[in-house]
Amino acid sequence: MSTLLNDAKNLLSDLMARFSPHVDYLAIRLEESEGTDIFLRGEKIETLSEGVSIGGQVRACHKGGWGFASFNQLGTLAERIEEAIAAARLVGDEETLLAEVMPVQAICQLPMTGTDPRRISLTQKKALCDHYGEILRSVDQRITTTSVRYSDSAQKIILVTSEGTVLEQSWVDMEMRFAATARAGSTVQTGRETTGSRKAYEDMTTLDDQVRGAAERAVQALSLPSVKGNTYTVVIDPILSGLFVHEAFGHLSEADMTYENPDLLEVMTLGRRFGPKELQIFDGAAPEGHRGSYFYDDEGTPASTTQLIEDGVLVGRLHSRETAGKLGEAATGNARCLSYHYPPIVRMTNTWIERGNTAVPDLFTDIQEGVYARNWLGGMTNGEMFTFSAGEAWMIRNGELAEPVRDVTLSGNVFTTLADIEAIGDDFYWDESGGCGKGGQSGLSVGCGGPSLRLRNVVVGGDAAE
Repeated sequence: MSTLLNDAKNLLSDLMARFSPHVDYLAIRLEESEGTDIFLRGEKIETLSEGVSIGGQVRACHKGGWGFASFNQLGTLAERIEEAIAAARLVGDEETLLAEVMPVQAICQLPMTGTDPRRISLTQKKALCDHYGEILRSVDQRITTTSVRYSDSAQKIILVTSEGTVLEQSWVDMEMRFAATARAGSTVQTGRETTGSRKAYEDMTTLDDQVRGAAERAVQALSLPSVKGNTYTVVIDPILSGLFVHEAFGHLSEADMTYENPDLLEVMTLGRRFGPKELQIFDGAAPEGHRGSYFYDDEGTPASTTQLIEDGVLVGRLHSRETAGKLGEAATGNARCLSYHYPPIVRMTNTWIERGNTAVPDLFTDIQEGVYARNWLGGMTNGEMFTFSAGEAWMIRNGELAEPVRDVTLSGNVFTTLADIEAIGDDFYWDESGGCGKGGQSGLSVGCGGPSLRLRNVVVGGDAAE
């Protein structure tokens, strides 16, 4: 997989020496990837493919203006560099401000703990998908539609910059998604599960219970009553906590969202209190073994761990070198691109809420009428507003779990909801199912984590009852 990229190193060095004097900053990123994509709808194969992709990108910055070009023929690289430089010089009319980062010369590979999926045949991967599809369909005759998706990708990149960075980095990522839809008359319910790994193919082969649970939830929900829309005290499980911190808060912490929006920058003022003193929120690629983990970002900035909220107060945000330079802060190693077709932009890595000190059973204490929500079914955010659908839910009555309910959506304003955290559980779970989308780059691997949370004044099931 590495022959072509290795042979290109001398060429990159020669081109960098030739063109870098014409701009303030120049970066060339080569990428080679190979992967598998399988998608089964019912027993029908919709996608069954293996492929290799080779290409690269050029980024040039001149007087604050950026030029970008991508390519998949190494012989055209000089022309693409000229195009990127011409674009940068055309739009640049200010000052190039990039946070200082020490140049790096390194070769690094994210370690695996088990089998590399490239050692597994396409036939075996297809058989695994068939197995999980059979589980979904076997749960109940009311299951009318099922889907199974498997994907893996092995990537190697070489990054060379005008500042002296020469970086090689490689990793392997895997993901599986499952869905089962059950129907009874006009009632339709769906159960979903998603999981991923950068550790071992074996992580994809032990999901029978998880897959069966998705179908069982769809069937069980057919006979459940819908939740009565109202404002409740809600307890959410760690999976929903991870989804909440990523979708509702994490994107607002990406500095390109703030420096381009003066109103949001004012709201996201460092030092502002957003939650209780027990609240600690982090993002970082430095923790090992997660889907958002790496050694260096796509600008060659070392991975780090950034505390975003400390004791309930906003103390940090996520940066590329440009956003850090413009805001006078340190680069955090959060510039990422999905592939060579796209420029790096500010993206989350692994985002989590630190565990608290409240025993999980105590989160339910004194709730006269509330909702306990677990797992996720879907969701969306719009700025500081969010709506999430729970995969499972129960009413809470007099501090105890009561009847299960369906059609539970949780809606609110992220800043209000952070302030309405009443207690933080002492449990914690890492969810490796994340595929994040932003700026047209969808499916970027991330990790999310958190403890159970108790939240007051959450709108459940639609508009609050009057």
